Amino acid sequence: MRPVELSPRLLAIAYQVPMGARFADIGTDHARLPVWLLEHGRIPSAIAVDLKEGPLSRARQTAARHDLTERISFRLGDGLTPLGPEEADAIAIAGMGGETIASILGNAPWASGGTCLFYLQPMTSVPDLRRWLWRNGFVIEREELVREDKLYVVLTARGGEMAPLTAAEEWCGKQARDMTSPYRGEYLSMMLSRAERALEGLGCSARLKDQERAKRWRGLVSELKQMKEEWIAWQR
Repeated sequence: MRPVELSPRLLAIAYQVPMGARFADIGTDHARLPVWLLEHGRIPSAIAVDLKEGPLSRARQTAARHDLTERISFRLGDGLTPLGPEEADAIAIAGMGGETIASILGNAPWASGGTCLFYLQPMTSVPDLRRWLWRNGFVIEREELVREDKLYVVLTARGGEMAPLTAAEEWCGKQARDMTSPYRGEYLSMMLSRAERALEGLGCSARLKDQERAKRWRGLVSELKQMKEEWIAWQR
């Protein structure tokens, strides 16, 4: 049996998991991530959680094909509910919307109180997730941009106090001169374009509510332009 292969966005998580970590995969589906980690000797065992029996059954099949059934605990349940606070110190929540990820973390009060590392890969609503994290007792320690069929963001977070993010940082994350992200410039351009389109859509409205929203969008667009200019200057 050939070793399991991971997509780039899941590989970005796998490479971060510490050697010997107690690992849990929330929304595991086919259990490719825990199987890869086990096959590469990075973890001794894993917990695979999914909300539905169908995906969990596929996870069991993957583990069986790779002779790893005895090293994975398969649990049916919603988010972190099937997991005890002391059972894992590295948890992946990947392949779902940012608002869903926030809800999963919010429904487990212990998540922000310990030292557990969370590897979060939102498919949508990334700014909403960043905003929720810093306002709800989490520190974003790292961000990585990964190209698959498009650009994806992988956030590494743990419980702790984080300095407030600006509107632009909620949209694109913090940046620093020593960052080495090959996709950062492209990501900034993409997000700026998205904000400009939203502002343009509000520009013709005479409604007071829309005018107030347009003012906030103009502020965001201005911040994103400054962020992009800063990044370009650092690359020279």
